[in-house]
Amino acid sequence: MDSNTSEETQPNTSAPGKETNSGIEDDLQNLSVGTAEENVENSDVDEDSKKDESIDWDDIIDEVALKDKEISLTDEERKRCKVEAEEIKERGNEQFRLGDFRESAISYTLALRTCPISYPNDRSKLFSNRAASKMKLGLSKSAIEDCSQALELSPTFIRALWRRAQLYESTDKLDEALEDCKKILEIDPSHREANIAARRLPDLINERNEKLKTEMMSKLKDLGNLFLRPFGLSTDNFQVNQDSGSGGYSINFKQSYLSCVIENFSESKILLLNPIHL
Repeated sequence: MDSNTSEETQPNTSAPGKETNSGIEDDLQNLSVGTAEENVENSDVDEDSKKDESIDWDDIIDEVALKDKEISLTDEERKRCKVEAEEIKERGNEQFRLGDFRESAISYTLALRTCPISYPNDRSKLFSNRAASKMKLGLSKSAIEDCSQALELSPTFIRALWRRAQLYESTDKLDEALEDCKKILEIDPSHREANIAARRLPDLINERNEKLKTEMMSKLKDLGNLFLRPFGLSTDNFQVNQDSGSGGYSINFKQSYLSCVIENFSESKILLLNPIHL
């Protein structure tokens, strides 16, 4: 692959939730693994996200300290730091290829601490690479944060957007995943995976919303029964109707009348009153 090819505009053909061991930023060839639908169901992230997300290494990047340090650097020293950061990134890329994702994440962290603030595109790729390593380690929350950092530095970085969309979907943040896919398609309407996801996600969002609504109504019914039980009533005595215009709900009593029974203790008789219509 031509080393001058822009990494920011190249579409990533990796499937949702998957990071191939070559899907990192350094003119590395992208390998497609299965279809989008297959890999959403068999996602490494989906399985790994169940793990403990504690990070057992120091991945903090002190941007303020880096900025202060850079002020005292000459142009030559700044360029030398950039070259050093690129060498560390190369080491991280090789570790990623070999499947040593923890060490690759540590290398990208060191590269981020070395690369000057004045090279935002390079730093954006480093954050995106570290996010890829964290995806493999099941550190979804931290990986999302790294993708967001990459996008702050380079808002049109398609690979970071797609990577974050994958992470959002794998952690059930479907609305956010759809928004990232829409952003990708604004930049590159031909992005295949984003197109597939943008068509699939609305149905998943509607399905989730219906499930949440059913769960909410069930909880409200249980609460209603708790209050109505002392009066000999239950929520089954009421009908809930949704207004098609406003989307709001109205509650109506379903019984057309009530009968009152009074026991005449003195004569041991029961007097049945006429129905009282409501």
